[in-house]
Amino acid sequence: MTTVPSPTADTRWRCTLCGNLTRFDVTRSSKVVEYVHLDLAGEPTVEERDVVSETIESVRCRWCNAVDQIELVDRPGAAS
Repeated sequence: MTTVPSPTADTRWRCTLCGNLTRFDVTRSSKVVEYVHLDLAGEPTVEERDVVSETIESVRCRWCNAVDQIELVDRPGAAS
């Protein structure tokens, strides 16, 4: 399984098959530490969340269903 790079402030995803820049289904694996507060009735509320690690496993284009066809491209106006 190859991981997909995350977009940055200067880049974004683009589907190489159809050109989509805006709609993707993203599958992630995350390891988090959460501070959970239980009220007196036992209902949990996450009050703090610290992401220890996160990996994007796959990105699928919502327009053409292409998987593993996503590339990083420069954002318009991004400093090169």
